[in-house]
Amino acid sequence: MNISTLASPVGPIWVATDADGNLTAVRFGEPPVPVPASVASDTAARQLREYFAGKRTDFDLPLAQTAGTPFQRMVWAALTGIGFGETWSYGRLAAHIGQPTASRAVGLANSRNPIAIVVPCHRVIGASGALTGYAGGMERKRWLLDHERTEQPALA
Repeated sequence: MNISTLASPVGPIWVATDADGNLTAVRFGEPPVPVPASVASDTAARQLREYFAGKRTDFDLPLAQTAGTPFQRMVWAALTGIGFGETWSYGRLAAHIGQPTASRAVGLANSRNPIAIVVPCHRVIGASGALTGYAGGMERKRWLLDHERTEQPALA
């Protein structure tokens, strides 16, 4: 595992990549252990910096979503289809994966997403439009959603 860290408007973040350069984690806080950085983890950190600077609305990173159950991985894959500045309810996400009665299970899977921001679990909200739980904390979720609603990324 290779890890890079970055300062962000929502606090410190660390990113991890596997030996093949696939992104395995984006987490808030300090990394659990000091591990050397790599080109791949540095690339992920750079793309996150661009996101926070309003210069990136999507990510171009290979993901390694090998952790989790098959259901969790299906939910995490579906999260990548929620566009920048867009929000879905847990019910909509459940219906999207063909499990319309699984809103609670979708919420639980969402909370266990190991690749925050890049796999945008923060874009899932309650059916009423209210912000609901976020593993990174409600303040971060609110900030990320506000950032995506107000940022006008520069066109390349």
